[in-house]
Formats: sequence, C-alpha cells, structure tokens
Amino acid sequence: MPSRIEDYALIGDCQSAALVGRDGSIDWLSLPRFDSDACFAAMLGTQDNGFWKIAPIAKVRRVTRRYRERSMTLETEMETDEGTIVLIDFMAVSEPEPDVVRLVVGKSGCVRVRSEVAFRFGYGRIVPWVQRIPGGVQAIAGPDLVRLTSPVPMHGENFRTVGELMVRPGDRIPFVLGWSRSHETPPTPVDPERALEACDAFWQKWAMRCQVEGPYAEIVTRSLLTLKALTYAPTGGIVAAPTTSLPEQIGGVRNWDYRFCWLRDATFTLYALVSAGYTDEARAWRDWLLRAAAGSPSQLQILYGIAGERRLVELELDWLDGYEGSRPVRIGNLAAEQLQLDVYGEIMDTLHLSHASGLAVDDAGWNLQRALVKHLETIYAEPDSGIWEVRGPKRHFVHSKVMAWVAFDRAVKSIEKWRLDGPVDRWRAIRDALHAEICERGYDPRLKTFVQYYGAKETDASLLLLPQVGFLPADDPRIINTIRAIERDLVVDRLVRRYLPTRGLDGLPGGEGVFLACSFWHVDTLVLLGRHEEARAHFERLLALANDVGLLAEEYDPETRRMLGNFPQALSHVALVNSAVNLTRARGPARHRQAM
Repeated sequence: MPSRIEDYALIGDCQSAALVGRDGSIDWLSLPRFDSDACFAAMLGTQDNGFWKIAPIAKVRRVTRRYRERSMTLETEMETDEGTIVLIDFMAVSEPEPDVVRLVVGKSGCVRVRSEVAFRFGYGRIVPWVQRIPGGVQAIAGPDLVRLTSPVPMHGENFRTVGELMVRPGDRIPFVLGWSRSHETPPTPVDPERALEACDAFWQKWAMRCQVEGPYAEIVTRSLLTLKALTYAPTGGIVAAPTTSLPEQIGGVRNWDYRFCWLRDATFTLYALVSAGYTDEARAWRDWLLRAAAGSPSQLQILYGIAGERRLVELELDWLDGYEGSRPVRIGNLAAEQLQLDVYGEIMDTLHLSHASGLAVDDAGWNLQRALVKHLETIYAEPDSGIWEVRGPKRHFVHSKVMAWVAFDRAVKSIEKWRLDGPVDRWRAIRDALHAEICERGYDPRLKTFVQYYGAKETDASLLLLPQVGFLPADDPRIINTIRAIERDLVVDRLVRRYLPTRGLDGLPGGEGVFLACSFWHVDTLVLLGRHEEARAHFERLLALANDVGLLAEEYDPETRRMLGNFPQALSHVALVNSAVNLTRARGPARHRQAM
C-alpha cells in the first residue's frame, strides 16, 4: 500500500468517494454514500480488509499521475521494462447508484497487468458470497451487492478475485464496479467509454463557471472541484472529508470520523462558493444548513450527517489496526453531543452573508435565526468545548465567546439593515456587554494579548479570526500583539499549529501536526494587516504542500514532511480558495466579513 497519505488521490460522483493509491490500488471506498460502510478498507488495516489493485505484474519503475484537465478523472501512468500503461479511474456521474470505472490503456510495449480485488463489506470485516455472473462476478452480504464486470476473465484465489491481461499499445480494457441493494435487480453496467465522456464533460462544464482569475486560478479550480466532489448532491451537504480515522499523529489516538458536515465551516464555505461564482452550490449549502438546524434551538448540534442526520454514535472498530498502527479506528463522532457556542455565530454569520449576497432568507429562515439567538441568550455565559472540540474540561474559550458576540451582532445588523422583526435593543445591549467582557476577561494586560480561554496564559490560532469577523480592527494594538504572540508560539516554518497541545486542555495524549486551515487564516490576517509580501510567501509555502494532484489533508508534519489527518480535507481547500481571493482582490472574503 502507499506509504503516505498524500500518495492517494480522490475520485467521486458527488455521492460517494474512493481513494486511489499511486500503486493503482483503491484502498478506501464507501458505498453508496460517503458515510456508508466501506467495502474497501485496506487504508485502515491490511489488504484482507478490502482493496482493488490494477497494476503491471513487472516492477514499476516510474509513476506519474494527473487529473484530466478540469475534471475528477484520474490518470496514473505506470512505466515498466516491458512498456507503459495508463490507468484511468473515475466514478460515473448522474447514475442512480455508484459505479467505479477503471480503464487500462496501453501506451507502449506489451505489459502484463493483474487486477486483484478483495471484497470486504462492513469496514473490512465481512467476507461476502462471491459468484460468477455473465461477464464478471458479484459479491453479496446482507443489504449490499457489488458487481465487477470486464471482458477480462476472472477467477477466485485465496478469497480474492483475480484477472490477468496483456496490454498492447492502443488497447483500452475496461473494468466496472457497480453497487446496488441486494434485494433489487442490479442495473445494467454503464458503458465505460460513454461514462468517461460524460464524466469529463460534467466536471469541465462545472469548472468553466469559476470566476477566480489570476496567478492562482488553476489551484483554486482544483480546490473547488475537490469541494464539489465532497458535496452530497441530493442534499447539498458537504462532508469535511471522505475518510475516517486518518491520524493527526502517526501511531496516536487522535483519529476521528470526518464524513459529516460541520456547521462551523458554513461561512468559510459560503464565501468560497460565492466568491468563485457558484451561487447554486452556495444556495444548496445554505439550504442544507437551514434544514439541519431546524427544530428546537436547545438541540442544535455542531455537526450533522450529509442529509441532516443527528444520531452520529461513535464506535471503535477493533478489527482494524488503523493507518500505520494508529488506533482506534472510529466511526461516528461523539463531538455531535458537545456544546460549542461558536456554531451560533457561524449560523448567523452565514445567513447574514446569504442575505447580503442576494440569497435572501425567507420568513421561516429568519424565524429560525431569531429562535437560535433567543436560546443563545440563555447559554452564552456557559463554558463550552470550543472550536477544537476538546475532550477535556469545558472552559470559557475566547473564540467561542467572540462567535457568540458575532451571533448577536449579525442579528442586530439584520434587523437594522433589512427591517426584520426582533428585540433589537436587548440584543444590542447583550452584544455590547459581551464585547466588553471578552476584552476584559479574554485579554491579558500583562501579556498584552488575547488568550485561549479566560484566565489562560497561552494563545490559540482561532484568535486569528478576531479581526476577520469584525470583533476589533486588524490594526488594534491588542490584535497586533496577539498576532505576534501566535507567530512566536505557534508558527513553524510559516505554518500554524492550532494551540500548544497539553493533556490538561484536550484530555488526549500526544500531539499533532500544523493545521492547514489555520495557516491559511494567518495568510488572511496578514492581508488585513497590509503585510502583503509576507502573506503571499506564506500562501505559496502552503501551496507547495499539496500533493502531485493538488490535494491537501487536514494537517502537515514539518519534521517528517508528510500530511496528517483525514484526506482530502474540505476546510483546507475552502481556506485555500478564500486566501487566494484575499490576495488577488481588493475586497476579498476577509475584508468583506470584517465589515459585515
């Protein structure tokens, strides 16, 4: 299997996704949705937990890969002493059920190629019943059925399905893996060549709508394509990542399931989509948010399933060894049960931005906002688990309090600007009192900086957002000194850690890498401070971390020079888009948001 997370690439159909290694192996595939049980889970265990590899039998001397122009179709070129093949991988779009299509194309020489697949349902635990069908094989276990069809003869070998072929120049040999419900008649397999043409046309047409120009247009388009691929088309929800339990520290326990939608990503995501001209996707994301948050404000969660599901029970899968021995492997996410005050601010900020961007919120939407702020009145003084979802004691995190201030601020401004109905005088008074409290209790006059939580002596990367949300101007001495403290304590090689990890804060052993979204936030703050050359240098340092096909994980380890955390990470790519726009437009998301 690939030795590093960045050796994988993403293919997807806006419903589910697969990770393909440089060696031609699909080691992660969840069907039929992003959050479904994986049928290939070798990434989190061994090949016995499910994989599908297509590669030359002879030793591969060189591998190069790319996405076809402005698409999510992956091409992996493998060169051997016998010759060279190109493996084309994609997921068919606009199909009712997921189809993974793989084409083996001969480029030079005569290359012997082997396809080997181990079907394993239930995250690698369940060995299905495999039987021959005309043109291939099918595997069934419980509710799931997958069919693998190809002109290549296949046979069983050690609980795996194997086929071998000789590939000559000009050959185009297809394999199609389709999922369906086991109690239903499987659909007819897609035509591989027509599916490829439709797939490329779909992605290229979508990419053409991008309105970001300038020196970073190509990497911005790639990030937006990645974001689109992580969007669950039926609902508009965007998963934080298509994977679970890729570690924040190799061998550590900070392994979480990210196949859900986080409310705190909402404003960043909306800015990225609106700035790039994708108003339909922005509206779909906004509408998902409204549906997910609907109901009693006291039951608001910080994350939901891709269709708005609320029950995200966290479990540990003890039969999986974890990525490079990083255990436990988790599905579900216990953070859904935490109190995090910042999400109230994120919802209000997102909907305020929606209104300002022409995506008007109707009366029902404003009624929901008003109910959320009314509930926030009763809880904003409580401690919470904070933006980093710490599993230690609750505290009065400064970022949380600032985002609570944002909620009241945006409510007041919405009433004032659009003449909406609400107790504006009361909310204005709470807003102003909370601002004063944060400046008194969240700021250390001896250190001359804002701190992580009331009474703390350490800073926190989330404080980079204070000027961006308009809490204080970027040139306020308290903000300037806070940025200096972050740069002194948390910046490593132009990259930003979230905080100084201590067991007392988050209740977990070990550490983590630098957090890429925070590093982009630093770029945005430097733009606000007028430090444009530094901002550009830091931004280009971040771009250099993307893998060979332009993908970013959640974190990066400067010492081992490898990516960490779930991959690819939507928030990293959203932050990249926003920073690029901040650097190339006079009024980018950071300046716009601080003036909201």
